[in-house]
Amino acid sequence: MDKLIIQGGTPLSGEIRVSGAKNAALPLMCSALLTADELTLSNVPQLRDVSTMLRLLSQMGVEVSLDDKLGLTLRAARLSDPTAPYDLVKTMRASILVLGPLVARCGEARVSLPGGCAIGARPVDLHLKGLEALGVEVSVEQGYISARAKRLRAARIVMDLVTVTGTENLMMAACLAQGTTVIENAAREPEVVDLAQCLSAMGARIKGAGTDVIAIEGVARLHGANHRIMADRIETGTFLAAAAATGGSVTLRGTSPGTLEAVLEKLRESGAEVQTGNETIALTMRDRPKGVNVRTAPYPAFPTDMQAQLMALDAIAEGTAVITETIFENRFMHALEMQRLGADIEISGNTAVVHGVQALQGASVMATDLRASASLVIAGLVAKGETRIDRIYHLDRGYECIEEKLAQLGARIKRVH
Repeated sequence: MDKLIIQGGTPLSGEIRVSGAKNAALPLMCSALLTADELTLSNVPQLRDVSTMLRLLSQMGVEVSLDDKLGLTLRAARLSDPTAPYDLVKTMRASILVLGPLVARCGEARVSLPGGCAIGARPVDLHLKGLEALGVEVSVEQGYISARAKRLRAARIVMDLVTVTGTENLMMAACLAQGTTVIENAAREPEVVDLAQCLSAMGARIKGAGTDVIAIEGVARLHGANHRIMADRIETGTFLAAAAATGGSVTLRGTSPGTLEAVLEKLRESGAEVQTGNETIALTMRDRPKGVNVRTAPYPAFPTDMQAQLMALDAIAEGTAVITETIFENRFMHALEMQRLGADIEISGNTAVVHGVQALQGASVMATDLRASASLVIAGLVAKGETRIDRIYHLDRGYECIEEKLAQLGARIKRVH
């Protein structure tokens, strides 16, 4: 199993390009199931989750072709098996996103209950309730969701909780439903907007994406399209947090500053100088960071996927910071590993109190989930001595060549097999 070995204490400096967004790429790939024509995606990140989704789609009968310029073409002309088996779904929660497109296009689907990161309960009941409102017969047997419908019919769907994948699943399904579907309390994340833009290019009629009310007027069929996947805002935030924690100066290109304003505001609050352009963000940290309080919430508030990275920054910052996690109930596991590096963190329920220390000390730590992995990398970059991070397969699910990009910025980091 691969490990990362980091010699800490070097400020990050230089320039890198941000990859395409994992959380946008996966639903976009699933949207190919809605048409028999070709869907071509560019700026596709080379990630383990993307590879898993490609295997899943191929198993269903989707024709897949890749080029050497991060381009991907999907053609679902003949779907031979509308099933998502457990052996693929168990490693990636986003597999649930095939459910809506499959039942809308094929009239049936059989999808294993999903797995993914061990960060708490993320029930799919909102997906199923929404599909039932669209006229789908749903049952759960032996760990599989079975869904059937002759033709979906429009409905007004009020989401009990804001759910990104739930919004995406139902939005895709509603594209082929009869009538106009309205989703209220919809997720407003930029990845939802990116999916809506792609679906619109395929012939869908969608209004309101990016707000909490989305209206989808169903059409008889969708056609092929070309779409460029948005930049990964969480990768962007991770590298900015790493630069701030190490007292560095970096420029990120190919990103979208407007999609992470809450994160940029917290970095400025910590003492970083942040400048933005159309597709660039430059950050310089000249002094020891100041501790910043963080409370996660659905977009446009501070994202839960950046909570762990900010905890790493707070761990070596001046003062005491309070971090409140409102999205997932089990997303502080990285705090225990940071304590091995010398961090002073107290956990009580969904709140972490971080007392900043002058320095962390290198040690062996273990990654527990995707974003926890990133936080341990940041902690290792600032720690004195050597840090070894085990179970980095989590990192490979969501960060494209993270050690190579960090090395470009001067980090002393290597992967060992």
